[in-house]
Amino acid sequence: MPVQQSDRRSRRSRTAMEGALLELIGDRDLSQISVSDVTSRADVHRSTFYEHYTDVHDLAASACTEMFDQLLSATSALSVTGDSSEGGASASLTAVFAHVAEHRALYEALLGADGSARVINHLLQRMTESIRPSLSARLTDPEDGPDDSAAAFVSGALLGAIADWLHRGCPGTPERFATAIWPQLVAASLARPA
Repeated sequence: MPVQQSDRRSRRSRTAMEGALLELIGDRDLSQISVSDVTSRADVHRSTFYEHYTDVHDLAASACTEMFDQLLSATSALSVTGDSSEGGASASLTAVFAHVAEHRALYEALLGADGSARVINHLLQRMTESIRPSLSARLTDPEDGPDDSAAAFVSGALLGAIADWLHRGCPGTPERFATAIWPQLVAASLARPA
């Protein structure tokens, strides 16, 4: 079979399985979804699934890449340095929570009690990479180089706030929640090691 036809078939299979998983997550928790559920919904063979993914959690990370990219686009717009205007920074943080609210069911499934530690870790690493540029220039030690722990800390705090907001049913509006946590994110990012 020509490579181009094989690539198209592979893309169609991946798209079908990712779409099937996203549909299934709307019906039940990620932990309750099996490979058989996905392959039945996507109308592909089980062997096709394992050609592309190791398990349902691997599929979930892949299926949510586009959605995570939208979230990361919003987090990279954050300048968590205390130098930007509070209104502009709060607007960027509001965009993060508006995105989460728009995709609430999926984020609840992925970040909730029955979610996927692998997906959470994947998202946390990507958030850290997204936030790092706004912090690394300010936190670079001439002798030791950049201190990447601040980006990891801020990313963890932000992901924790997102998970908590989801767990509590997303009370209030994204704007209100963003305004409430913005000072804590700035304080965390400005803290310097002793």
